[in-house]
Amino acid sequence: MSKNKKLALLSMCACLAMVLSFAESRIPPLTAIPGIKMGLANIAVMFALYKLGSREAVVISLVRVILVSLLFGSFVSLLYSLAGAALSLTVMLLLRRFSPFTQVGVSVAGGVCHNIGQIIMACILLETNVIVYYLPFLLLSGTVTGVLVGAAAALLIKRIKIK
Repeated sequence: MSKNKKLALLSMCACLAMVLSFAESRIPPLTAIPGIKMGLANIAVMFALYKLGSREAVVISLVRVILVSLLFGSFVSLLYSLAGAALSLTVMLLLRRFSPFTQVGVSVAGGVCHNIGQIIMACILLETNVIVYYLPFLLLSGTVTGVLVGAAAALLIKRIKIK
């Protein structure tokens, strides 16, 4: 694949991730539990991971987190997003490379680890471990949304051919 084509695909994935993040921020909460989101932007990250490469997936994730936080969030939301994205992306990269997990399995692990990363950041920022009691709810939501996001990403990965 030419450098120009790869750059165009990278840009489209980054834009898609940002649009999905913005759209998701406009959806009313699905539960009474704060902080639970679908993680739709990870469809673009998963697509990049499997079709473009690890480095490109990292770039898309970072660009999305930074730009969405700057445009629509705050410094604190940036910290939470970076913590979640860093842990989830690290785990997804490792599982993609060293395990027989399916794309849905990699997505579930990413969703769960994103929530763990955010809980760790909350413990640091709030200087308390009490927030850990919130983790079971987030692990359940990370699993469910990870399956949905992973299924959508797997469908795109299968259907979209890149030459």
